[in-house]
Amino acid sequence: MLVLASASPRRRELLTQAGFSFTVHPAHIAEDPLPGEAPIAYVTRLAREKAEAVYRELAPRNSFPLHVLGADTTVTLDDQILAKPENLADAARMLRQLSGRSHQVITGVAVVGREWVEVAAEVTAVRFLSLSEAEIESYVASGEPMDKAGAYAIQGRAARWIPRIEGCYFNVVGLPIALVTALLEPFQDA
Repeated sequence: MLVLASASPRRRELLTQAGFSFTVHPAHIAEDPLPGEAPIAYVTRLAREKAEAVYRELAPRNSFPLHVLGADTTVTLDDQILAKPENLADAARMLRQLSGRSHQVITGVAVVGREWVEVAAEVTAVRFLSLSEAEIESYVASGEPMDKAGAYAIQGRAARWIPRIEGCYFNVVGLPIALVTALLEPFQDA
C-alpha cells in the first residue's frame, strides 16, 4: 500500500496522472529550516521526516506492506531558501527577487518502508522574465502565490513569465514523477 504524506492537491494530481494507486495521509511536522541548513539538505530532511511520521502513525494499524512517500519543495535564489510566503508583502518581495533571474526549484523525496528509507532530490533551473510592479501586484492579489514555495505556480498564471526551464517540469509543480517512479519501482509488488 502506498501512502502520500502530503495534503498537496498538485502532488495528488501528479501521482494519479502517473497511474499510481495510493491513499493520502498528510504529515504534520514543523517545516522551518535549521540554522545554516543547505537547501537540498532542508528538503530531503523534511521529505524524510514527513514520510517517517506518517509511517510511525500508520504502521501499527496495518498488517500489509506499507510504503510512505514524503516530499517537500523549495525555491532557492543565491542559496537562499524562498519558502511559502508569510503574507502578501512577502509574496511580492519574493517575486521581485525572482524577476529577470534564474533560480532553482528543489524537491526532496523520501520513501519509507518497514526496514528501509530511500531519499533523493531533484533540481530544476527556472528562468523568470522581468516583472513590472503592476504584474507583481496583480498576481499577488489573485491569491495564487500564497501557498507556493517561491510565491508562484508554474502551472498557473505565472507560466506566462517562464520562458525556459532546465530539468523536470513536474519537479517545479511539486513532485518529480520520474524520480518518484524510480524510487518506488522496487517496491511496487511488495
